[in-house]
Amino acid sequence: MKGKIIKCLSNDYTVLAEGETYICKSRGKFRKLNIIPLVGDNVIFDEQNKYILEILPRTNELVRPPVANIGQAILITSVKEPDFSSNLLDKLITIIEYNNVKPIICFTKIDLLTSEEKKEIETIYNYYKSIGYDVYYNYEIDEIKKIFKDKVSVFTGQTGAGKSTLLNKLDSNLNIKTGEISIALGRGKHTTRHTELINLCGGLVADTPGFSALSLDSLSKADIRDQFNEFNKYRDLCKYKDCMHDKEDHCMIKEKVNDKTILKSRYENYLKFIEK
Repeated sequence: MKGKIIKCLSNDYTVLAEGETYICKSRGKFRKLNIIPLVGDNVIFDEQNKYILEILPRTNELVRPPVANIGQAILITSVKEPDFSSNLLDKLITIIEYNNVKPIICFTKIDLLTSEEKKEIETIYNYYKSIGYDVYYNYEIDEIKKIFKDKVSVFTGQTGAGKSTLLNKLDSNLNIKTGEISIALGRGKHTTRHTELINLCGGLVADTPGFSALSLDSLSKADIRDQFNEFNKYRDLCKYKDCMHDKEDHCMIKEKVNDKTILKSRYENYLKFIEK
């Protein structure tokens, strides 16, 4: 029978098939082949003996959180407690887009900002929308609900950013545990212990453990450059075909940063990323 893994806990895999769930084990051959079944995997399984027999080809997969065949990632981005980090947001976007997943940005905790801080976030919000990203504030509940229908989505972002809180607002029946923010550390307590796909607003959504650090080590400098989609609009105008927009002269990207067409923080984050 064909199904989809919706939960992994130790070596128990919950498989959803034709409206029913089955708790299965994986075959020993996967260990020998160094293959680890992931939440989101489409599988062939033996419903009688409760064994996963085959993992079907993946369209994509993420390492952290460990999930496969994702259509879109909702990047939960706190603007206060923890403070907004453009570096973390751009790093998330870079990794998500490199893995062929659509990023959707959701800013949280707007109510904690001063009037002046709100204006700064509005500028950032409008910029990301202008370069082609879907962007929401977490209080736009009715609009956010529409993005899940018939899709497999993942919630991800910095620890304490409000992923579980938003999920509870989207569906109060979920009653997902939320954690308090550690003022001393400036980050939240981990409240989600495993990856699981849950039914939400006509689709499947993964609520995943939060994290505070990400690595771009597996990406080349050119890979990183190519994920900054507003750069691609002007690349042909640079003097050099393979311009890295760093130390080269007659670089159109640097000119667009200087005239404020490209957000300065985006460019500065890009330079930090390619220094790795």
